[in-house]
Amino acid sequence: MKALLEPLFEKVLAHHSEVNLADVERAYLIAEKAHQGQRRKSGEPYITHPLAVAEILADIGLDQSTIIAALLHDTVEDTQYSLDQLKKDFGLEIAGLVDGVTKLDKLSYGPDAQAETLRKMVIAMSRDIRVLVIKLADRLHNARTWKYVSPESAARKARETLDIYAPLAHRLGMSAIKWELEDLSFKTVE
Repeated sequence: MKALLEPLFEKVLAHHSEVNLADVERAYLIAEKAHQGQRRKSGEPYITHPLAVAEILADIGLDQSTIIAALLHDTVEDTQYSLDQLKKDFGLEIAGLVDGVTKLDKLSYGPDAQAETLRKMVIAMSRDIRVLVIKLADRLHNARTWKYVSPESAARKARETLDIYAPLAHRLGMSAIKWELEDLSFKTVE
């Protein structure tokens, strides 16, 4: 277990020496248990996704609460782990972050939707900028694994990414994430 989490711990500690690694590990264990039996399209255990999202955020120096929320970001939406249980286990701040990401996942991106309107909705819905940052890291990790989904699905997600997520990353000053999102998207649609 420790070996699996060691890269995440190192990245977190590089920016925040005061982090309680026991809380981060507890979040990982809860997410791992909640996602038990679920698999990514690649065939990997699902827990590899929230762990990768947390590592992306740790790389750019986000705080402990954001890292914990990243580990738990799909639990409320995709498992039996409830928002109430999350509040009991980690408090209102982290529960609010996870709930915000869950709500962003429910936005629909139809062909008639205007990208600017959607970007404004995303920003307006987010009471905490960290929700958007978690969502960007989530989209980045998913984009890295588009080769495992159908070409149609990958192309649709790539278009959404170019229209919404890459410009949002740019507006937030997250240029490395913006560039990688664009590169992966153009590779998919071109």
